[in-house]
Amino acid sequence: MKKNKVPEIRFSGFTDDWELRKLGDIGSVAMCKRIFKEETSDSGEIPFYKIGTFGGEPDAYISRELFEEYKSEYPYPQNGDLLISASGSIGRIVEYKDKDEYFQDSNIVWLKHDNQIINSFLKQFYGVVKWKGLEGSTIKRLYNKNILETEIMIPSTDEQMQVGNFFKTLDNTITLHQRELEILKNTKKGFLQKMFPKEGKKVPEVRFSGFTNDWEQYKLGELGKTQSGIGFSDAEQGGSEGIPFYKVSDMNNVGNENEMTNANNYVSDEQIKRKKWKPIETVPAVMFAKVGAAIMLNRKRLVTSSFLIDNNTMAYVFDESWDIDFGKTLFETIHLPRHAQVGALPSYNGSDIESIDIKVPIKDEQQKIGNFFKQLDNTITIHQRELTILQNTKKAFLQKMFV
Repeated sequence: MKKNKVPEIRFSGFTDDWELRKLGDIGSVAMCKRIFKEETSDSGEIPFYKIGTFGGEPDAYISRELFEEYKSEYPYPQNGDLLISASGSIGRIVEYKDKDEYFQDSNIVWLKHDNQIINSFLKQFYGVVKWKGLEGSTIKRLYNKNILETEIMIPSTDEQMQVGNFFKTLDNTITLHQRELEILKNTKKGFLQKMFPKEGKKVPEVRFSGFTNDWEQYKLGELGKTQSGIGFSDAEQGGSEGIPFYKVSDMNNVGNENEMTNANNYVSDEQIKRKKWKPIETVPAVMFAKVGAAIMLNRKRLVTSSFLIDNNTMAYVFDESWDIDFGKTLFETIHLPRHAQVGALPSYNGSDIESIDIKVPIKDEQQKIGNFFKQLDNTITIHQRELTILQNTKKAFLQKMFV
């Protein structure tokens, strides 16, 4: 099959074909000099990044003396070089920013190309690259040969610059949205800590004016009930209408960060009658994993319409004494795994959940708190959607602007 020589979308004024090359034609693989464990310490002047801390926070350091010696005598990245993870999460990219830091040999490498390609263009190519010899492979290692034999279509230097700058601007916008979203999420965490009573306290540190009463202590079972799910064989799964049937895996991807709105499977009225299943009709409710490793993720999702859940899942159904937005938020403050039974697999019984102690204010204060966090959640959701749109937009441009 003939390879296209130009992308579907390109900047005006460029008409020349892109040139097919191998990365090995334009550079060589470089890596830092090996650092041995005894040469590192838990603190020091120069961060030493291993594959496990690459792109994150360092947990090891080397001396400045060793750093200066190895930097001057052995390969070391230049400002703007693109460091690649060659094991673990293969192909993770970190742009070197001319800081005093050192990198693990063989696991963290870069293409030394002496400016034969524009780094901002190369960075985006790495976002769509199919490494030679790894496609369809179970190998979790990127060897020098894989890198050097990987093909790349290259335009003129001017067009590389245009493409690179376009995506750099888009990346900066995405990063800005990611930071704003992280600030909002951390703000919410702070409010959750301040607006709910700490252990041993009867009132929170921060509350709305006009409320002075102590919060009342209850057990969850006094203000609602738990309900476990049902067995649902693969043969019975499917459908696009009826009663939503949720499984633990469905909680991983939801449109709204906290609320279940779409199911992968639905149960028909005929199935319900034949099986004598009883959907959970008293909603809203909060669903969560009740058995297995998924318990430790501590995920909880609000469900607001009639539903069924599988037998690895449990739901807590609120009674009418709750303001639902407050109840949903209170559940976010409960670390459910603390209440799991430990065995071959961690699990909950209904009584494990219903015996959890909680503190609840009067209904008017519940509504104030619930509405506050509902608005904050809506703001977070809007930012998350905007970020997702930007990330998908970038993916689409990468597909259309590279050959």
